[in-house]
Amino acid sequence: MNLKVAIGLAVIAGAIVFGAASFLQTNVEYADFQRAVSTNHRVQVKGEWQRTKETSYDGAKREFSFYMKDDNGYEMKVVFDGAKPNNFELANAIVIKGRVEGSSFHASEILTKCPSKYEAAPAPAAARKVL
Repeated sequence: MNLKVAIGLAVIAGAIVFGAASFLQTNVEYADFQRAVSTNHRVQVKGEWQRTKETSYDGAKREFSFYMKDDNGYEMKVVFDGAKPNNFELANAIVIKGRVEGSSFHASEILTKCPSKYEAAPAPAAARKVL
């Protein structure tokens, strides 16, 4: 076999293995807090910030913590190693990625889902026509 062909096949095989490994690391399944507690895998949980509960940022540790309730009603403390996202207060939904450690969820990422500024506001009741 030609040396160039062998090297080319080795490079292609290496790229396929690297791509598959990268995909498996970034592919994170959705779960609720109950499932996150029972598994030791990295998961993502969708829910909403509990505004009435304690929210804090420790500048020395660079640690942001808050309470979140998932879509099934389970509530858990979330600890994030980083600063609070800029639009955190505006978010109507939050997705966190990470795993449960002890009694809290340690997030490696926080994604905020904010209401779109491009959606039309509902028309006032007086302006609606009744058919």
